[in-house]
Amino acid sequence: MVDDNPHGRVQLDATALTMLRVRRFTKFRIAPAVYRDSRPTQISAWTVGGEPVPFADAVTRQYEPFALGDPWGRPWDTTWFDVRGEVPAGWAEAGEAELVVDLGFTGDQPGFQAEALVYRPDGEVVKAIEPYNSWVPLAEPGPFRLLIEAAANPIVQVPYEYEPTAMGDKATAGDQPLYRLTDLSVALRDGEVWELLQDVAALDGLTDALPEQGARRAEIVHALERMIDVMDPDDVAGTAARGREVLAPVLAGRAADSSLIVSAAGHAHIDCAWLWPTRETVRKVARTFANVLELSDRHPEFVFAASSAQQYAWLKETQPGLFERVRAAVADGAIRPVGGMWVESDTNMPGGEALARQFVLGKRFFLEEFGVDSDEVWLPDSFGYTAAMPQIARAAGTRYFLTQKPSWNETNPMPHSTFEWEGIDGSRVFTHFPPAETYNSDLGAADLARTERSFRQKGKARNVLGLYGWGDGGGGPTREMLAAAERKRDLDGSPRVRLTDPDSFFRAAEAELESPPVWVGEMYLELHRGTLTSQHRGKQGNRRSEALLREAELWAATAAVRHGTPYPYDALRRIWETVLLLQFHDILPGTSIAWVHDDAERDYDRVAQELTELVTGSLGALGGDGDGPLLAANAGPYPQHGVPAMGVGAVTAPPAAVPRWEGERIMLDDGKLHVEIDRRGTLVSVVDLAAERELLPRGVAGGVLQLFRDTPREWDAWDINEEDKRSCRELVEPVSIDLVDDAVVVRHERGQTVVVMTVRLADGRVDYAFDIDWHESQKLLKLAFPLDIRADRSTSEIQFGHLHRPLHENTSWDAARFETVAHRWIHVGEPGYGVAVANDVVYGHDIRNGQAPDGRPMTTARLSLLRAPRYPDPHADQGRHDFTVSLRPGGIPDAVVDGYAQHLPLRAVPGAATEPLLEVTDAAVVVESVKLAEDRSGDLVVRLYEAHGSRSRAAVRTRFSWSAADATDLLERATDSSAVRAVAPGDEVEVELRPFELLTLRFRDPAA
Repeated sequence: MVDDNPHGRVQLDATALTMLRVRRFTKFRIAPAVYRDSRPTQISAWTVGGEPVPFADAVTRQYEPFALGDPWGRPWDTTWFDVRGEVPAGWAEAGEAELVVDLGFTGDQPGFQAEALVYRPDGEVVKAIEPYNSWVPLAEPGPFRLLIEAAANPIVQVPYEYEPTAMGDKATAGDQPLYRLTDLSVALRDGEVWELLQDVAALDGLTDALPEQGARRAEIVHALERMIDVMDPDDVAGTAARGREVLAPVLAGRAADSSLIVSAAGHAHIDCAWLWPTRETVRKVARTFANVLELSDRHPEFVFAASSAQQYAWLKETQPGLFERVRAAVADGAIRPVGGMWVESDTNMPGGEALARQFVLGKRFFLEEFGVDSDEVWLPDSFGYTAAMPQIARAAGTRYFLTQKPSWNETNPMPHSTFEWEGIDGSRVFTHFPPAETYNSDLGAADLARTERSFRQKGKARNVLGLYGWGDGGGGPTREMLAAAERKRDLDGSPRVRLTDPDSFFRAAEAELESPPVWVGEMYLELHRGTLTSQHRGKQGNRRSEALLREAELWAATAAVRHGTPYPYDALRRIWETVLLLQFHDILPGTSIAWVHDDAERDYDRVAQELTELVTGSLGALGGDGDGPLLAANAGPYPQHGVPAMGVGAVTAPPAAVPRWEGERIMLDDGKLHVEIDRRGTLVSVVDLAAERELLPRGVAGGVLQLFRDTPREWDAWDINEEDKRSCRELVEPVSIDLVDDAVVVRHERGQTVVVMTVRLADGRVDYAFDIDWHESQKLLKLAFPLDIRADRSTSEIQFGHLHRPLHENTSWDAARFETVAHRWIHVGEPGYGVAVANDVVYGHDIRNGQAPDGRPMTTARLSLLRAPRYPDPHADQGRHDFTVSLRPGGIPDAVVDGYAQHLPLRAVPGAATEPLLEVTDAAVVVESVKLAEDRSGDLVVRLYEAHGSRSRAAVRTRFSWSAADATDLLERATDSSAVRAVAPGDEVEVELRPFELLTLRFRDPAA
């Protein structure tokens, strides 16, 4: 309790005064006494002056003398310290000898500043050095030598400022040292004093979490005051035992029978890239696992959950000795590989096949390296969760789902903590949100109190999961966290804490909640909506890589079956690993430093080149000597311009309309649509000739470029704020409009920014091609299509299907959903009529209904084309961009076809026509991928899904021989499926799919 007095000094009640005394005594008496003696070390150093080098190289270098207080570490550089010292012989009986290291740490969170890895002279990894975990065990008395690989990672994030920084690019970060070596000494740790410090930390935290007037809080405060009374401030080591005796009774008080049970799993959420490049993540992984192994050796009950097969693969490649120790810890149950994905990916933007491959590659790695098949999806930090995920997870053999990110919602808290999540096809996964609302818990009283407050199923269930350990930049759990867990195993005023693994938690939670509530559809994050648009070149690289991978696998499989051409297993796996890594939830969303996105763009260019070579080689094998007529290869699932789906043939494309000026308007007419464009470069009329219907509202232009202020309240690259949509400026003053052959070319200039928009009309579809040289700052560019349609919902393509969203703002949930994801198309319609808008690389959309100037209802569909955030990459999206958008009247089936046509355009190829390996008799059943089996047996794998949202029956007719066909899971293991109705070996498979159902077929022994 505090009160103001007339003298301006805050008055504190007796409890607050006591706690001031306790905290001062703890900080200035107990904490400094943890190390009761110390000795200096001899230090020498070698600076790499570039990219990191392995231990075998560093140990051979010439080291120079180095002193405490000397500066070290240019941004992103590495300094190796050679440390020599001696543990006095008499220390063994008095405590534990440790090397205490302070690289010049700030008070910021571990993982965002300097950190290091410690080696023995033979190259064996000992442990990592991080803020709050800055010690190394020195077991034996006598002389020692250690080598420390210290990373001078700059502090890129200044909390809640989000100002442009030069530190995110090595080329602009400068060359001034960032740190000064503050401590490198041999110290004697007093175990009794350290334990006392952990006792005080546990109880002090409770005084802030418990009710102010509660008896339990008063009891703890009194005990802490008595502890000080019985201790000698000048002899903390000699009186620490007395202090612990005073605290023992309050630490022995048992938790209430109704207390929550927190299943505490050690964890270190390591971003594969974010405010550091992937090359630094490789080292962060090694540091974290080194810390974990050291803890595990001392604490047999400790369990550590680690996701992302990519990170284990990095460890295997760069630290094979450490990886073998991890393998042994997995076998012992101390480390639990979780998640079953290659990385913790974004789930909004990756295509369906890419999300499937996250599980295929991730689970196969865990199975092959550890014999572990993880049973949960582990995505604690992704920016929203696709409604396709439950089916994909189940198809991968996974039962559970974990995240905490929806706790970041700006407007609406999620109504459940533990529940069933139902996807678009009806599949369900048992889902849990750790109610501490963090994956970086320290198991302190604040986190545990929040756990109890936030758990939505109180009274119905008691089991919750707690993830503890330093994350984001890695580091993992500390011995202080384990001490907190031990004290809170059964402590009055706290939930009960149990060290365990995630699988045990999920089984217990599933068993106690007999009828869990159900959440249906996407888990939309009411935050970070700008991630659908930031860093467009990376998103374009992703979309085009996914398309090229489909082509490469299809044509390689076709060549293998038809002609026995060797299938490029290794090349395709390597490329998939790269593409899946780049779908990590801070790379694909565009929220990393410049270094990360520059690397990603180079990787995408390399992937495109390699895949194009594979495609060309396979098509060459199919087409013979290449001397035949120029044909087209169609990798899409639908015929295009006379070329069969998944085949090669001649093109019979309808001609495009030829534009002409008539007065102040340009006219285009292809027999299906009549289009008029005015001198502003906007659509003023689009008439569906067959339906005799105008698509645009009266007096409202379409195809309008709109520029908005884009100044988020925080989280620049992440966020779009709704209030910025009030700042719309339409680009309706082009510098030129030209008619070039069959195209209308509209050019806008604004400062250094140039937007060239090319419009064509062909086959009943208005096509837009954009070539933009973008030099804006904190601006958002959208393309708007107002439509004379009274729609109450929009339809957006997502992975393996589509999703309906309301267009009104009746509830706070509807209003918060003002920027949404779609893949290749969106559709708005009213009964009997609709319009599809497709694209080749746009994800962010903004669709609302409203009123036209004449008062009639209309629906406006807007596509978010480009942003220009300044943090963490101050030059994000600057430069050239290109993409395509199309508009067509029609239904959802038309939208699906247009989406694939833009995603997989025809590829010109010389040679002979090639018959497809298979065809599907119902357009609603889409072939998503054709490939050879992962086990290299030569079996052909075909992935299908139902795309129209209706129950559909089809025959998959083959044009190759085969001995048997099985339905499989994503890992291509045979499974029972009611979708397979009949199998005629060597001929066809009859299937019946539920709306949006996913089906994988494996054809055994395929041959021409």
